[in-house]
Amino acid sequence: MMDRVVKERKLTKQIKVGKVPVGGCSPISIQSMTNTNTEDVKSTIKQVNLIQDAGADIVRISVPTMDAASAFKKIKSKVKLPIVADIHFDYKIALAVADSADCLRINPGNIGKADKIREVINAAKSNGIPIRVGVNAGSLEKNLQKKYGEPNSDALVESAMKQIDILEKNNFDNFKLSLKASNIDMTVESYRKISKKIDQPLHLGITESGTFRAGSVKSSIGIGMLLSEGIGDTIRISLASDPVDEVKVGWDILKSLNLRSRGVKIVACPSCSRQNFDVIKVVNELETRLEDISEDIEVAIIGCYVNGPGESKVADVGLTGAAKKSLLYVSGSPNKKLDNFDLVNQLENEVRNKLLERAAGASDIIAVG
Repeated sequence: MMDRVVKERKLTKQIKVGKVPVGGCSPISIQSMTNTNTEDVKSTIKQVNLIQDAGADIVRISVPTMDAASAFKKIKSKVKLPIVADIHFDYKIALAVADSADCLRINPGNIGKADKIREVINAAKSNGIPIRVGVNAGSLEKNLQKKYGEPNSDALVESAMKQIDILEKNNFDNFKLSLKASNIDMTVESYRKISKKIDQPLHLGITESGTFRAGSVKSSIGIGMLLSEGIGDTIRISLASDPVDEVKVGWDILKSLNLRSRGVKIVACPSCSRQNFDVIKVVNELETRLEDISEDIEVAIIGCYVNGPGESKVADVGLTGAAKKSLLYVSGSPNKKLDNFDLVNQLENEVRNKLLERAAGASDIIAVG
């Protein structure tokens, strides 16, 4: 039986972004955000489709102007992925896209006076879509900046509760919440505190986390800590990188915590002088070759006999390095030896054959049933 370090997830209220359930007992969803000019409809549609192909459940698109709102409607009609319209300051933009968006991302505090907020909430109600309230350490209200001196978890939670109060006064509970900072400690503590106060679904993220490498590390630590404590219903990895990278890292986090699975999971040794083939080269090339696979399958690639047999026996397809020819394992059992000079092609074929075999077996079961 596998040991588990992840606590049982807090049961939150379930909402829906398009057809994707968020919260409750639903899987933790992965989000990203386009970085194209929204008014460039063709480029934005292309990027949304790439984000979907990478495995995202939801995508967010910035809508800063009325021209962007018109483009948003065209984009929405051409894609399948649920889209969150990201809006700040101008409530009229929210009203313009409410009939086509699957969710509105707003901060009630910067939309304006109570009557404007009420109009946005009524538009969301009329169209049956949720609102995501986004609180960010970089844009806290001036009175909270003055009160606390600098952003901290208490300031973020107080800001969030103020926004929630606005929604509750308008009898609106179809919302999710995020409290983000670029500082891991502040973000984690903010989510811990708000999780004890509300039952709405929580959108996790470390905002402005940085470059692909540094941001991936920060996000993995911060989001991973919260998910391991049972906090969080949907995630976005904020990277100064291609949005597809955000989705890939998001999946890697969920797979590493055994919270969701998708595609090929590669277990590989870091390599040392005992390796009998170039492990790093083989693993990197194989990972690229197998990116199109969405079915769950585990592949172990170990360069020598120290840990090779043990890892290979628990993988769907495993390889234990040996001189000239390495030993292939399939479904935990030794299968045959592969020539070391052409491992990538051979391993790719073995993985794809294993998936075909699995699919054929499933078809036979259905036919018999």
